[in-house]
Amino acid sequence: MKTKLRLALLIGLILAAQFSAPPVTQAALDLPIYTDALASGWENWSWDASTNLDSASPVQSGSRAVTVQISAAWGALYLHNTASIDLASYDRLRFWIHGGASGGQQLRVVANGSGSGYALTAQGGQWSQVVILLSELGSPASLSDLYWQDAGGSPQPLFSLDQVELLAGSTTTPPPAPGAGPALTVNASQGRKPISPYIYGINFADAGLAQELDLPVERRGGNATTRYNWQVDAYNTGSDWYFENIPEDNPNPIQLPNGSSADRFVQRDQSIGADTILTVPLIGWVAKRRLENHPYDCGFKVSKYGAQTSTDPWDSDCGSGVNGSGDITANNPTDTSVATTAQFVKDWVTHLVGVFGSAAGGGVQFYNLDNEPMLWNSTHRDVHPAAVSYNELRDRTYQYAAAIKEADPTALTLGPVVWGWCAYLYSAADGCSPGSDYAAHANTYLVPWYLQQMKAYQDAHGVRILDYLDLHYYPQAGGVALSTAGSAATQALRLRSTRSLWDASYIDESWISDTQSGGVAVNLIERMKSWVSANYPGTKLAITEYNWGGLEAINGALTQADILGIFGREGLDLATLWAPPDPGQPGAYAFRIFRNYDGQGHKFGDTSIQAASADQAQLAVYAAQRGDLALTILVINKTANSLTSPLNLSGFIPSASAQVFRYSVANLNAIMPQPAQSVSAGGFTATYPANSLTLFVIPLGIPLDNHIYIPIVGR
Repeated sequence: MKTKLRLALLIGLILAAQFSAPPVTQAALDLPIYTDALASGWENWSWDASTNLDSASPVQSGSRAVTVQISAAWGALYLHNTASIDLASYDRLRFWIHGGASGGQQLRVVANGSGSGYALTAQGGQWSQVVILLSELGSPASLSDLYWQDAGGSPQPLFSLDQVELLAGSTTTPPPAPGAGPALTVNASQGRKPISPYIYGINFADAGLAQELDLPVERRGGNATTRYNWQVDAYNTGSDWYFENIPEDNPNPIQLPNGSSADRFVQRDQSIGADTILTVPLIGWVAKRRLENHPYDCGFKVSKYGAQTSTDPWDSDCGSGVNGSGDITANNPTDTSVATTAQFVKDWVTHLVGVFGSAAGGGVQFYNLDNEPMLWNSTHRDVHPAAVSYNELRDRTYQYAAAIKEADPTALTLGPVVWGWCAYLYSAADGCSPGSDYAAHANTYLVPWYLQQMKAYQDAHGVRILDYLDLHYYPQAGGVALSTAGSAATQALRLRSTRSLWDASYIDESWISDTQSGGVAVNLIERMKSWVSANYPGTKLAITEYNWGGLEAINGALTQADILGIFGREGLDLATLWAPPDPGQPGAYAFRIFRNYDGQGHKFGDTSIQAASADQAQLAVYAAQRGDLALTILVINKTANSLTSPLNLSGFIPSASAQVFRYSVANLNAIMPQPAQSVSAGGFTATYPANSLTLFVIPLGIPLDNHIYIPIVGR
């Protein structure tokens, strides 16, 4: 009886399925939004943007593309659908974009006017296909509004779009098979040396990002600090902005010097556990007073020095210092500034020790010995028109650094804080080639000579007044430093040019190549090491300003991560990025992959170990060991292709699997955990998506009570 009942039930289910099943439907087709014209139901509602939906050139496919020029900050190409599209059958938005001749447009794609959108930077000189998962646009259920909006807070030059469409989920094309990548090797028993946490520093960090990164050090630097007056909490802009005195934003100026912007900078750093680098003025002048509102004091008033080539749009009496005959000279420095001596800096450090304690007691740890003195005769020429010489740099360092050490013997100083290549070799008095100043100092390059003088002071006085050799470095290749990502060629150059930090075989691709009788390998970190070793052993190495650009794009994130890996591997002691990214920009994730890759505060290891790639131009690899003995291995795919590579692991007994975290174009808004990677005693093989950062975290594979020998170096 039970068998018959079961058979009857089965027949009933089959019949029910035959007569009640819905008709079979075909898979949804891709849905055009723009081909040679806007699709039915779509309208152009753009704001602060000039658009042409019938452009003849350039065109990716068909006969017409969309051209867009955003004329104001946050303007957008805005396409509106009058009916709203049900997105149940679609999973991606695809379009082609052309950045014109130069590219670099900073844009974000937003669905329905909500969320942060998908950030992108247009490439110049070519069409690039962009495919965005709808999940990256907030997973909207329907689509009525689509923006291509300025993401940089400024107008964006002309760009073109073509072949805009929604892709059906059923038509997903499998990715191309990965190519064969270079072999990688990691040996945990070799190349072991401490990684200084100070290499992950930032100038003027966003407060939220600083806390998220557990920022180790923050610098208060730049041109404005050269004439900062701690007593009145005001600074002078120099040539950056009409040589004007500007009051810092201070809620209680009546309490000054307590509660100055510098005091509050230190207080914030202490609240998040970061150490502070304060820049102290050596130039001998500071802003003379605090004026809360325009008109501010300025170095070249039109009413005093006559008509000039330009004036401050908010104060027509403040001029550029340039007239029809060139630079205005013989102006009066006291128009803006008051003369100071080393006592002024000593009093400031004494104040800081009184408020925060000594450096040894948790107060201000670091003092920059001014900012880029070999540019004073340009940036601050209203008070220091003479080019700085070897001797002036030495004498001012002796006076002011000694004053700092008198006020706080435990504080650390960084100098000479020079701007770049020319100033490593020659004084401003000579420019960028051998001159009389160079000849008068035994034909010795400036930085080695400076180190010799600092050693001579210590030998004579028993006090080290220079703790860090501090050089600024901005790559000089066109379109790289302090720039948006730029064209495909510029992006490739950006990634290559990190070799100037460490590779003696890399000839710099810039004007630097044309000096010194032929090509030059900057080889910066090794050059700094050799200068210190030969002239003042024991001096640490710092780069308190650097920037490779592109931080709004994945290209900049890859480059920045490469730089941080290089700093750790090569043994730099301190570095602070100038012009850091916003927290949501890709460049910020380069810091997160080292400082907080999982959002739970876990970090890259603090002991560097040997790691190598058979082709660093394709895959770069950096490895370290943490205090919990886990290995952390970062692999950077610098190419536009997915690559599969073997990684040979030695000198370490790994667990059977590794955690994996990845940042890539698949999601520019998060570091995404990936499936675990199986690991054998000899390593593993993994695939690295195009333009990606992949971090492996490999725990030690045996219990610690088995008494395994773990080599500890420099701890």
